[in-house]
Amino acid sequence: MPGSARVSRIIDLDPFILPLTGLLPSASLDDLEDVRELLAGTHLDYENATLHLAVQSHLVRIGGRTILIDTCVGEDKPRSRRPDWHERRQTGYLSRLAAAGCRPEDIDLVMCTHLHADHVGWNTRLENGRWVPTFPKARYLIGRTELAFWSERAAQPADYPLNHGSLADSVLPVIEAGLADLIDDGAQVAPGVTILPLPGHTPGHAGLEIAEPGQPSLVFSGDALHSPVQVVHPGWSSAFCTDPAMAATSRIALLERAAETDTVLIPAHLRGEGMRISRMGARFRPRFCGCDGR
Repeated sequence: MPGSARVSRIIDLDPFILPLTGLLPSASLDDLEDVRELLAGTHLDYENATLHLAVQSHLVRIGGRTILIDTCVGEDKPRSRRPDWHERRQTGYLSRLAAAGCRPEDIDLVMCTHLHADHVGWNTRLENGRWVPTFPKARYLIGRTELAFWSERAAQPADYPLNHGSLADSVLPVIEAGLADLIDDGAQVAPGVTILPLPGHTPGHAGLEIAEPGQPSLVFSGDALHSPVQVVHPGWSSAFCTDPAMAATSRIALLERAAETDTVLIPAHLRGEGMRISRMGARFRPRFCGCDGR
């Protein structure tokens, strides 16, 4: 790891398979032919035109703090519009967390890059018919702008549960328990650990940057990009972005910075540990690596 940071992946779903144009409506397989050798198999199934992603958390140990970034789909959550997420049980997520050396009570901070249902599910667990915080000693870091956006939308009439009902079962119980800290862009949440604004996918979407002297930064970039396909074509925003143009602007700026500074990007859904970014003329290319940049 760069400096003292240690990073582990805690898998919830892998592979998580989505149609290429279902996730990225502007995408074209023809426009990805020149990177087939780089992406085929692990990240993109060219024959079936499907993206292969992961749903996972990243566990970071730094400076005596243990940080869990995004908490996946969770268990027992009613997600009737997504059968593969609906009322899941015995997924092994907490066992995989334990295998990485952490019990729920060992987590100091839970960082929510945004409040989509596949990023907040394990914020809570079902106990005696109630949703209670999974990580009882943690402070849950939730963007102030992000929470305001979803709270406003929740107050509007809808034909189906907003965001699969995740605000009610995975966010509000944490707030009601007094464990949430509302954070602003640029906030330092621990020494060398800073909230990085990456708006567009959602209005308050943010990453977490770890910077240590003399080392390349690590940026846990959430859904600023879902797949390395978006490194090659950063203008392709997802079907789930609230502001696709802003999402593309944030993504391009992130890629430009990563290429210039040798930053290691760790997207939430990347299969694998991380990637550095190279610039080839006007285009970007991913260089897959461990979280230590090797």
